[in-house]
Amino acid sequence: MNFLHKIKIRKIYLIGTLSFFLFPLLSCDEEAVQTLPQRNWELTWSDEFNGNAGASPDASKWSYDIGTGNSGWGNQELQYYTNRPENISMDGNGNLVMTARKEIFNGAPFSSARIKTKGLFAQAYGRFEARLKTPYGPGIWPAFWMLGANVDQVPWPQCGEIDIMELRGQAPHIINGTLHGPGYSAGNAITKAFALQNGRFDTDYHVFAVEWTENKMDFFVDGYLYHRLTRDEVSKKGNWVFNTPFFLILNVAVGGNYVGFPTDGTPFPQKMTIDYVRVYKQK
Repeated sequence: MNFLHKIKIRKIYLIGTLSFFLFPLLSCDEEAVQTLPQRNWELTWSDEFNGNAGASPDASKWSYDIGTGNSGWGNQELQYYTNRPENISMDGNGNLVMTARKEIFNGAPFSSARIKTKGLFAQAYGRFEARLKTPYGPGIWPAFWMLGANVDQVPWPQCGEIDIMELRGQAPHIINGTLHGPGYSAGNAITKAFALQNGRFDTDYHVFAVEWTENKMDFFVDGYLYHRLTRDEVSKKGNWVFNTPFFLILNVAVGGNYVGFPTDGTPFPQKMTIDYVRVYKQK
């Protein structure tokens, strides 16, 4: 599959209407957009979520993280992750729906879901994308991201983390693309925001993607390149650890040190609706 034509069209369209679609403070590297190499992509893994309404995700593709932030992956989050249909299931219309609920569940004040391809699928380099619609509201934290498949042997952040999309629910028009690694993790991560001036990511579907090569990461929204990080740039802060396979993660967190606490004005339940997840490699 050749994405060059799509990217060029998106570039021309957005440049012509930049003030209408992008947050005024956003800057993008036009030279990077213009010099994208031609790539012929071959699909290596996907989930289209075409199951029956109420069905669970395909167990041959996804597993669950179950528990609270105290289970070892927390950022002072407030939810209990479950595998219940109430928190994660197909909608029968070609989507997977992840639902955060305000309820007491196993001692936590909220429930939600987090799934991963760990042990089932991982890949180094290629294009990783998802088409989805985010939730919103103060204290809501949806994410589409990746971790090094060696995380059990090489602890975070040395294993590396690629955040293809994460959003603070109190700012539903802004997403971030981010890298974490040794020397540039947590509050020191290398990140850049992409913002819609006259739109929100919770009101329509958008395609979030990263194109990863041996020496570079390109972050996209709807085919538009807004963030490029090279190995040389990252190496100024720490080691480039993006040379081993990574697995995929989707989750909706409630609370945490990235977004703060929900407020009385945060509506529940909150849903992230995922149309598809696809992974490609270069032919």
